[in-house]
Formats: sequence, structure tokens, C-alpha cells
Amino acid sequence: MESNKTTRNKLSKKDITKLGLLSLFNQSGMNYQRMQADGWTLAMIPSLKKIYGEDKNGLIDALKANLQFINTNNYAAPLLMGLGASLEENNENRSTIDSLRVALFGPIAGIGDAITWFTILPIVAGITASFAQQGSILGPLVFFIVYFAMFLARIPIAHLGYSAGTHAISKIHENSAIVAHAASVLGCTVIGGLIATYVQIDVVTKIHVTASHTISIQKQFFDNIFPNILPLGYTFFLYWLLKKKNVNPVTLIVLTFLLSILLSWMGIL
Repeated sequence: MESNKTTRNKLSKKDITKLGLLSLFNQSGMNYQRMQADGWTLAMIPSLKKIYGEDKNGLIDALKANLQFINTNNYAAPLLMGLGASLEENNENRSTIDSLRVALFGPIAGIGDAITWFTILPIVAGITASFAQQGSILGPLVFFIVYFAMFLARIPIAHLGYSAGTHAISKIHENSAIVAHAASVLGCTVIGGLIATYVQIDVVTKIHVTASHTISIQKQFFDNIFPNILPLGYTFFLYWLLKKKNVNPVTLIVLTFLLSILLSWMGIL
């Protein structure tokens, strides 16, 4: 549903700073159904309330959209939050905002993980650990300072995302159809990668051709036809049940657990 095209309230620097601080709660409601969506929306609520003001329907649409699946690097999340806030503020189409969020959270997660978990923290931890082993107070002190600096970095990162979104508005308007289509394609690519990463189904059953020769159904049949075809098929099956049959997500989670246990006990998976 497209939001109406009335003028919306503008966010101040204080609002963006608050958004950066609230991004700390991005993983506070982590769950298997929507990952960081609950904490993400919690951080976005104050900004969205100010943007939409008395437009309750617009606020409801924005909250529903932000409650969709998202999983990104916690330190880089303020960048995407700031970008999203600027797009909401400037009355961008709902489809464009949602497509960009889905398309960017995966790449931002990759960049953020590489910078924080695989570069800054390991290097700092290695250096400060050597200080600590020598009995120097510099070890834990320097590590705490760096970690606290990463916490405070959420604020300028949120401002950076907001500024980037504001500066890109004109370009998005000029090429809205192209941007939306490109974001949708990239978003589908990200979701496809997530399916291959998070959903794993391996058939362990083997066919005994002769006494000394067996055929692996997984490696020599399914993988040769289409690698990860079972995770993809099962994901589409759950999506069909969720969207077409209106099956409760909790029911689908319980069904997945029961099928996993049953098929594993039978020696199939």
C-alpha cells in the first residue's frame, strides 16, 4: 500500500542521534522468524512517530514494513536505519523503501562483519591480551575504550546514513522505477543467499546398487540436478502455506521441528 503524498515532519539532528543510540537494541528481540525485526522496529519507532505525526495509517504501514525479516551487522545497522528514516521523511514510495532495505541489509552485514568482527576487534583483542598477560592495566583499559568508541560510532554512522539518503532523494525520484527494480533483484539475490545459508536439508539415505557400491541420493542425485534444491523447495512450500493458506508462522516452525526429528529418526535426513 502506497503512503499518501502529504508533507511529513522533518527529523532534527537530535532525532538522528537518538536513532543511533536506540540502534543498540537492534538485536534485543532476536528470533528465528524475523531475526532482528523487533529490535530494529523498536529503534525506528520514535523517528517514524515524528515523521508521520497524525497520519496513523501511514505510521501503521511503516511499522508493518519495518517488522519484516532483517538480519544485518549490529554496528552498521544505524547506517541503514538513517537511510530508511530519510526515505520515509521524504515521502518515497513504500515499495522503494522496502526494496532498498531488503537489498542492502545483506551487503551491509558483510561489510560490517568484515570491519568489526574480523578486523578491528580481533586485532585490538590480540594486542590488549598480550598487555593483560604481562599484568598491564592497559590491556583491559584499551579494549574497553575501543569497544566504547564503537558504541559511540553508532551516532555518526546514523547521521551518515541519513545524509546519504537525503542527498540521494533526487536521484531516486529521477530513476524510481530503475532503483526499485534493481533493489528488488538484489533483494531476491540476498534472500536466495540466506536460504542457502540458513536452510540446510541433506538426505543421508543411500541406494545399495551392489554389495560394494552405493549411490548417495544427496550428492549424486539432488546436487547434480540443482544444488540446494531441497532447501529452496521447502522454503517456497512454507511461503505458500504462509501466504496462500494463512498458516500461523509458529505452526510452521513446530512442523519443521517435527519433520526434522521424524525424518532424522527414520534415517532419511
